[in-house]
Amino acid sequence: MSSTSIRPPAAQETGRSASALKRPIDRIEMVGLSLLGLGLLTLFFFPNVLAKGFDIILNNVKPVVVDVFLTGDVGIAVIISVIIGRLLERLGFTDAMMRVFMPVMRVMKINPAVIIPSVYNIFGDINAAGRISGPILKQAGTTRDEQKLAVATMVQSQQSFSTFMLGMLALGYAGVNIFAIVIIGIFGPLVIAPYLLSRTIYRDYRQQDVADTPKFTPTDDFVAVLFRSAREGVELLLLILIPAVALVYFVIGIADYAGLWQPFSTWMEGALLAINIHPETGVLSIIVSPTLAMGKLQEIASTVDPSLVVGSFILASSGLPFSAVFGQIPVVWAENSDLNEKEAMFAAVVGIGMRIVTAVLLAIFLTPLIT
Repeated sequence: MSSTSIRPPAAQETGRSASALKRPIDRIEMVGLSLLGLGLLTLFFFPNVLAKGFDIILNNVKPVVVDVFLTGDVGIAVIISVIIGRLLERLGFTDAMMRVFMPVMRVMKINPAVIIPSVYNIFGDINAAGRISGPILKQAGTTRDEQKLAVATMVQSQQSFSTFMLGMLALGYAGVNIFAIVIIGIFGPLVIAPYLLSRTIYRDYRQQDVADTPKFTPTDDFVAVLFRSAREGVELLLLILIPAVALVYFVIGIADYAGLWQPFSTWMEGALLAINIHPETGVLSIIVSPTLAMGKLQEIASTVDPSLVVGSFILASSGLPFSAVFGQIPVVWAENSDLNEKEAMFAAVVGIGMRIVTAVLLAIFLTPLIT
């Protein structure tokens, strides 16, 4: 008998199965293994680095989330402002504004439905404005340019009524004529922006009456509206604002630990100061939350140059922060209108650009006349 060892067929089959079951390492697994190795080396050679980094991130997030929103005036102001906004909506304020602005669109020979998201945005939020207004614009027969016009105009007004209320407090503390700012800085652009954009960038517009404009005034009892609005205010605070702020400040904490945030923040604050926008609150409006920015501004408004307060308020009264411009608006409008994400994003950027110009002009030229 030969001494040569022959592998049994079963064993050969098992070997092939094991080889077939072995899968290649994915790219993300390579990233994970690299992080694991880096983490182990850091723990071995520099054991305090990770703990120190976590402490820096915690110290960035905690003062804002806890001291400003959870236990501070800003959190309560958000809830109260939502209640006030929904109460005004129940009293027909939104439909009244539609009655005022839609005829203006007819005079400019633009489909009146274009103004719907802008007006609704003042008392709602930017996501709800897109979800509700997008289908209405399609039903009203608006062109793609008119839908882009609607997005660019929508970001001329604040996406949260709490931003408006806190901003008015700041204007009052700065000794600024609130009426003039609201009329010129909040309502004026809702007329000027569609006119300018329809004559320059978005020229495919046409006059068309909206036969069946929906009503935005709820028919529920006042007590039900008040309780629901209070709950909505708490949900806005706990489920949207706080998670968003915590996430942004988490990223800022990482950037701060890496030594990147301070140079970037200094550069941005210098740029904003150069165009008469309060630096600290301007950065908050752009990066984090206009509501938080106005909460901070009303605390220091009496000690700040009124022109900086006006510039910061106008900037905050917009579709900012960037997470909304580059994230929420494109997604919501791509799902609910004829626009794709790129078209909606570009229209939002155009609108924010106009808003920055408005903030600069009002801060420099209007403030001396109303203080």
